[in-house]
Amino acid sequence: MINRIIDFSINNKLIIGLFTLLITGWGIYSLNQIPIDAVPDITNNQVQVITTSQNLAAQEVEQFITYPVELAMANIPGVVEIRSISRFGLSVVTVVFEESMGTYLPRQLVNEKLKEAEENIGSDLGTPSIGPISTGLGEIYQYTLEVEPGYESQYDAVKLRSIQDWIVKRQLSMTPGVVEISSWGGFIKQYEVAIDPSVLNSYNLTLTEVFNALQQNNANTGGSYIEKGPELFYIRSKGLANDFENIRQTVITNRNGVPLTIGQIGKVGIGKAPRYGAATKDGKGETVVGIVMMLKNANSADVIARVKENVARIQQTLPEGITIKPFLDRTRLVEKTTSTISENLIIGGLIVIFFLVFLLGTWRSGLIVASVIPLSMLFALGMMNTFGVSANLMSLGAIDFGIIVDGAVIIIEAMVVLLVGRLAKLKALSKEERKTELNKIALKSSSQMMNAAIFGQIIILIVFIPILTLTGIEGKMFRPMALVFGFAIVGAMILCLTYVPMIASSLLYSKKLDKKTWGDKFMGWMERKYRPVLDWALSAKKVVVIGAVALLGIAIFIFSTLGGEFIPKLDEGDFALETRMAPGTSLTEMTKNMTKLEAILLDKFPEVKTVVTKIGAGEIPTDPMPIEGADIMVSLKNKDEWVSAESKDELAERMEEALSVLPGVDVEFSQPIEMRFNELMTGVKQDIAVKIYGEDLELLQVKGNQAAEIIRGINGAANVRVEQVVGLPQIVIDYRRPRMAEYGLTISELNRIVSTAFAGATAGKVFEGERRFDLTVRLQEKSREGITSIQNLYVPLANGQKIPLKEVADISFEDAPAQISRDDTSRRIVIGVNVRNRDTQSLVEEMQNTIQKQLDLPPGYSVTYGGEFENLQRAQKRLSLVVPLALVLIFIILFISLRSLKQSLLIYTAIPFAAVGGVFALWLRGMPFSISAGVGFIALFGVAVLNGLILISSLNELKADGVNDLKTRIRKATKSRLRPIFLTAVTDIVGFLPMALSSSSGAEVQRPLATVVIGGLFTATVLTLVVLPVLYSWFEKSKNRKINPAMAIVLVFALFSFSAQGQTTQDSIGISLSQLKERAMANNPMLKADSLNISKNKKLQGTAFNPSNTNFFYSEEEVPGNGAGQSNLGSGIHSYGVGQSFDFPTTYIQRSQLLKQRTVVAEKGYELQRNELEKQLATAYFKWVNGWQKVKFYGQLDSLYGNFEKAAKLRFETGETTKLEQLNASSKRKLISLKLKEVQILYKSAILELEQLTFSEILEGAHPNEIKYLPILPTESVYQSIDDNAFLSYRNELVNLAKEATDVQQSQWLPDINLQYSSQTVNGINGFYGFQAGISIPLIFNSQKANVHALKIERMQQEELMNSEKLNIQKRLATAIANYDQWVQQVDYYEKTGLPMSTELLEGASLSFNVGGIDYMEYIQSLSEATNIKTNWFDALLNYNLSVVELKYLTVNNK
Repeated sequence: MINRIIDFSINNKLIIGLFTLLITGWGIYSLNQIPIDAVPDITNNQVQVITTSQNLAAQEVEQFITYPVELAMANIPGVVEIRSISRFGLSVVTVVFEESMGTYLPRQLVNEKLKEAEENIGSDLGTPSIGPISTGLGEIYQYTLEVEPGYESQYDAVKLRSIQDWIVKRQLSMTPGVVEISSWGGFIKQYEVAIDPSVLNSYNLTLTEVFNALQQNNANTGGSYIEKGPELFYIRSKGLANDFENIRQTVITNRNGVPLTIGQIGKVGIGKAPRYGAATKDGKGETVVGIVMMLKNANSADVIARVKENVARIQQTLPEGITIKPFLDRTRLVEKTTSTISENLIIGGLIVIFFLVFLLGTWRSGLIVASVIPLSMLFALGMMNTFGVSANLMSLGAIDFGIIVDGAVIIIEAMVVLLVGRLAKLKALSKEERKTELNKIALKSSSQMMNAAIFGQIIILIVFIPILTLTGIEGKMFRPMALVFGFAIVGAMILCLTYVPMIASSLLYSKKLDKKTWGDKFMGWMERKYRPVLDWALSAKKVVVIGAVALLGIAIFIFSTLGGEFIPKLDEGDFALETRMAPGTSLTEMTKNMTKLEAILLDKFPEVKTVVTKIGAGEIPTDPMPIEGADIMVSLKNKDEWVSAESKDELAERMEEALSVLPGVDVEFSQPIEMRFNELMTGVKQDIAVKIYGEDLELLQVKGNQAAEIIRGINGAANVRVEQVVGLPQIVIDYRRPRMAEYGLTISELNRIVSTAFAGATAGKVFEGERRFDLTVRLQEKSREGITSIQNLYVPLANGQKIPLKEVADISFEDAPAQISRDDTSRRIVIGVNVRNRDTQSLVEEMQNTIQKQLDLPPGYSVTYGGEFENLQRAQKRLSLVVPLALVLIFIILFISLRSLKQSLLIYTAIPFAAVGGVFALWLRGMPFSISAGVGFIALFGVAVLNGLILISSLNELKADGVNDLKTRIRKATKSRLRPIFLTAVTDIVGFLPMALSSSSGAEVQRPLATVVIGGLFTATVLTLVVLPVLYSWFEKSKNRKINPAMAIVLVFALFSFSAQGQTTQDSIGISLSQLKERAMANNPMLKADSLNISKNKKLQGTAFNPSNTNFFYSEEEVPGNGAGQSNLGSGIHSYGVGQSFDFPTTYIQRSQLLKQRTVVAEKGYELQRNELEKQLATAYFKWVNGWQKVKFYGQLDSLYGNFEKAAKLRFETGETTKLEQLNASSKRKLISLKLKEVQILYKSAILELEQLTFSEILEGAHPNEIKYLPILPTESVYQSIDDNAFLSYRNELVNLAKEATDVQQSQWLPDINLQYSSQTVNGINGFYGFQAGISIPLIFNSQKANVHALKIERMQQEELMNSEKLNIQKRLATAIANYDQWVQQVDYYEKTGLPMSTELLEGASLSFNVGGIDYMEYIQSLSEATNIKTNWFDALLNYNLSVVELKYLTVNNK
């Protein structure tokens, strides 16, 4: 196969040239289409449910909102994790789904369940809503609205926020790819009626009266229209308040003809909504921030470009003096990482090209090999676009052009050797002869080397299989890398089979090939240095092998000390500081302290460009920070402008020291994307999350503080922070119910008064054009300043009097929960830890050991470790399973190539010895093991095996050529393969060199990978050239036994599948109804026959146009002769021609419709057969469920009664009871045994029926895993779906078929069309023709008329049958619904009452009997009652399932 492809490529140069141009054009086009970003989006598949309720404390939010939402989400399929945060006024529930479910299906499922949650919550407490469809990479553009100098007096925080919400946000939201604009800071404008309570009391009015007056006097309406003559007048009332004066003039009540208005009891003006967040910038005070959130999976580069265009356009529409200034733009990071990738790839490519040209010896050979680099890269870009892989630091970060051109290097080097050997002969040949000879040389060298190289490239592809199996965060991070590298290797493989042989046969030949080059001289020098080393190694084999094994042992030891981390941190170029103050810190105090912090950073660090702080929660609280928390974005200048520090870690330490002067402000350093990723994926912003689970919040806080103190004493643990779950100061109003009863007050009434007075109540809307603002009623600000204001709040009584609130409530200060966090419905506290100057794995291991020894937890409390460490553990676990499998596949490929077990094992030694260099390289550079380094090891294994395969293949060829002397064979092979082995190793190393040495942004992730490959290739090359010949000489001295390749593959897979098989036999296999349906649909012969019938009818549709046979004819007519009584020669009329008859055109149309309708009937027949099969299958399945349940239950009962029988026998033998008890026990045991055999027969019968329906075997030990069948439609809407019934659909199509048959029969009354054409010769003269057209009219159609009437009767018959069947199905449906409702009630009873009662009865009876509390008769009676309940439950469940099966059969057509 390979040889034929190469031969075709050499002999069809034009086709291959066009193919190469096609790859080039495809790649260039794809380059402009591929999404570009800095890093892959590793956010898990999650949906956030956000509920705001401004009047509820954390405990009530958890109880009334969070718990109902969690409960509704718990049963959604595909849920991996549910975590939540409850704090004052806010609930955020994060539901994480499996990645395979996609983006929109989880949101749809959550949205459906939210209706259930809303019913349990109640609209007065809050309405849950779904967060935006965005991810950790979604915050692509952040900006502030700034007031230019000289305009400060014109714009306050209220006006700025209104400009943001009503001008900037509205226009930016229309940008394609933008899913949401979140506003932060400023004040939301309100129209406020600020009530003076003293004035209110003096008029003997209540807040409720004021609220009702505003609500009832602020509305527009219409009164339809009035017709007056020819005109129409629409009626519209204008009652909306549109300015302060309208509000002031609103009448509250009328006293003795004198109206009391709003303006008399309160101040009407612009107010501010209570806010839970703010924003500051550059130490200058408050500002307004906008965060542009990108739609998940959108192209960030395109979206940012569109956002910038819109920002420039919006800027022109803003009021004078307002400017939009971005402070965080993803473009900057994308440009930095893209620059790093481009720089590394370009420099690496140029270095590889230089070494190729130098070592191959000629420009021609070097450039031919080098041309594979851009071509394979263009092929990879085309594949990336096809498979939707974005271009980012990870996807393009592992490409090594040296590895990519390995195959081309081997081919070109071999061809150069052949050309040099035949150069004299080639010079003497003519041009055509030389061309033929060059083609032969190209074919020979390419075929000879690609047979080895193709296996090597396949091996390189195989080693990346483990990376493709990674899941979760690590999968999203590294799978693109493996895919793109694989695309490039596949492209190089294709080019080596096509382009390289073609171009080499055309351009490689030169008359100066035999001239010594610098590359030849260098390789000659290398050979002279290498030969003594090889001779010494062959003479000191034990020393060489022992030394290699010793190095391997040292490497294993060093590897155990390296430590581990998930991935190196990507330098984003900016800082993200998370700050915290004491719980209960006011927003004003936070704003003041954050402003000081910003000023310190800007004054003391010239590296800082700008500082923006986001305090508390924004408009869309996807990041639910408390008011005492803030995220600070510190934008830094380029590193060449830094003066305070050399590295980012050093700068962070200096900043942390400078900020320590702020009392009570806790600061920790991170990066914007890193912090957002950590929070969205784990709920924690730090690298490591130590979670303590328990119920008591006070105790959790104590244990969390103790754990934090322990962790702070561990080296490498930085920014240790304990989540504050308690300590929030609250003013608590505790109602005294007896006093309330005396005054006739209710709690709901008091709550409404307190809420309106202090939080405010929205009485309506005030419109300013398109803008709308709340009209809010609350007490004036000076009446809302402290606990005294609450105590003295007057409450109206029914008799018209008023009392202060303190008369019916105890009002005091108390500490309360600040935040309640839950994971999978369990409360927890988190200790966040950042890693500083140490690897993650060793730090967590030390933390685990120390906390286990020093932290004493009460029963029911536990500790887990998450964050980056959890990701590392999951990736290591997956790789530990898959990497061995990949190594087995490599071994199989080697064995197929070499057909020698010993030689395959010989080459296999390259893997551990290559790892030696990688480990030493990491150790020398002070790098821990990470997943990036692991990817490097995986890539290294493939390259190491390739070099070994090249050398062994050469040794085998020499042996086949008759070189029997072992040392001579080794010397010749190493000499001939020294250049390709050295060349592939050098190009691979120098290709990764820029990545290993780069210090630019993004190089942190690439550096470990490149370091491993460079170090590993060094030892792998030494192994191939020194150790491998030694091992080969040992192996060859012993008898080399051959093994059948297929047998070897079977043995290897048998070894690896043995443990898995053992596990399978032990574990029970669960089978769902859907799995059995798939089997039945695939195997059922009736369905196959119906499917073939459909295909047959579709083919028959082509027979609709079937005109009669064409008539070809010839005729001759005589004409009278001349007067002499003789005919003239050639006289007469000779005609020949063609004739055709056609049905009337509409006949063909009607016939086509008839044939199509027959196909539809066949399809409906197939659906009917399938629905019938599904009903039978579901019925048999749930009988199997019933049998399985009873077999298990009676098996348990048999064991229970067996124990009882033994106990009764022992009691009889010891004289404690009579023989009667023993006989009863034995009798009961036998009855249960008989019942067990009975249900076993039913169980096996159900299995047999399932096997007959599915035409497949159900393995022994399999069990059903779908116990309860859920109806698709609720019973109240089930009648609406009766028309979907498969049988009615089939009957309806039969009616349509009879109609179409009638139409076809009626079309026969139409005339046929006859056409005829002839060519004539008259008396020997040509050129005459004749044309005839006519119609054939059916004049006698009694028979036709009878056929039409018969078909009409058939149609009427089918309609009556359908109506009859519809009535029958309606009756069956009514019966089915009644049965369903009956069994639903019974199942509900057993699940909620009966089964718990049965368990309690059984446990209680067993305990009482064992201690002598009841006698054996009472025990037997209790046992029988429990048994009856359980068996009745099984039967009720069966009947319920069968009723659902019947409902679905009658109403659902599974098309």
